[in-house]
Amino acid sequence: MVVDAGAGLMVGEDGELPLPWIADALAAALGTQRGHALLLHAAPGSGALPFALTLAQAWLCEVGGVAGGARRPCGRCGSCHLVQARVHPDLRVLLPETLRREHDWPLADDKPEGDEGKRKPSRQIRVDEVRGLIDWVYKTSARGHGKVALLHPADVLNLQSANALLKTLEEPPAGTRVLLTTADPAQILPTVLSRCQRLRLADPPREQAAAWLAHQGVAAPEVLLAACSGRALDALALARAGVDARAWAAVPPAVARGQGGVFAGWPVPRVVDTLHKLCHDAMARACGAPTTFFAADAVPAQAALPALSAWSRELDRIARHDEHPWQEALLVDALVQGAAQALAACARRTPQAGSAASPAVRRLDTLPR
Repeated sequence: MVVDAGAGLMVGEDGELPLPWIADALAAALGTQRGHALLLHAAPGSGALPFALTLAQAWLCEVGGVAGGARRPCGRCGSCHLVQARVHPDLRVLLPETLRREHDWPLADDKPEGDEGKRKPSRQIRVDEVRGLIDWVYKTSARGHGKVALLHPADVLNLQSANALLKTLEEPPAGTRVLLTTADPAQILPTVLSRCQRLRLADPPREQAAAWLAHQGVAAPEVLLAACSGRALDALALARAGVDARAWAAVPPAVARGQGGVFAGWPVPRVVDTLHKLCHDAMARACGAPTTFFAADAVPAQAALPALSAWSRELDRIARHDEHPWQEALLVDALVQGAAQALAACARRTPQAGSAASPAVRRLDTLPR
């Protein structure tokens, strides 16, 4: 399956927003936010980064278009072109190393991938990166329209990084704005929260998200939206990874038969997440509730909740260590066999919680690293 790569991160030359559902929040931010520090609260997969980049682009735009009374970025001026090319001298985007590689937005001192041996890219925003940002903030604006520092997501600022940022958040140089994003404000230090105005980006309506996904070339988008809890960008990422509606629908029956091949080519975190969702839906059916992630007729209806609970706890344990250097093929096979036993125990309504999950637990504990 080939999906159009047209889901951009900012306004292009056509002046169109990268995501249609950010229009109201963008208008609100441009029309009401006057503070120098803004914290954007958005669920994962709802478009926090495209929204934040579009807002930064609007603040730096040298022309601006008028739409609904709000000043949107024009997408055609010199400033907008520099943002689109990721080289605007007055915009500093600070992402953890994993996201810098994913979005091709490196820092100046990043080494090419592979230059540091087998070191895994960091998932945190590190203190030396924040200090580099602070040094940049105090330099004069290159184009005279202010400066914008964007940190996404602020949840991954470690304690040192967050503390280093406090003075800049409280008293940045004139004309400088600091924009942070978070999926959960409770994960942000209170000292950071107290220095920021807050803005909420709502999830898109299902109909709008489905229409947008269809425009991106995703077939049966409602199935992938259900798989991703209505998060359109997560659904698009799933489609781009080759998991279409048919592949997703094939998971429950294949897992129930112990056929691990249904996960061929899937990374371990995605396998664990998918099995978590299948376990959730099996529990829901056991309680007489509707399923969330899979079609109801694909999930066993007769359930022994203790067996499902044991399976869920084992998945939780593996999820906490998804970056461990497992032998992936053996791990996925063990996960699927454990899942098949749990689902079979559901059909038999086996009363012992440990009987369904313990063989899988033993296998996972003895897998070669």
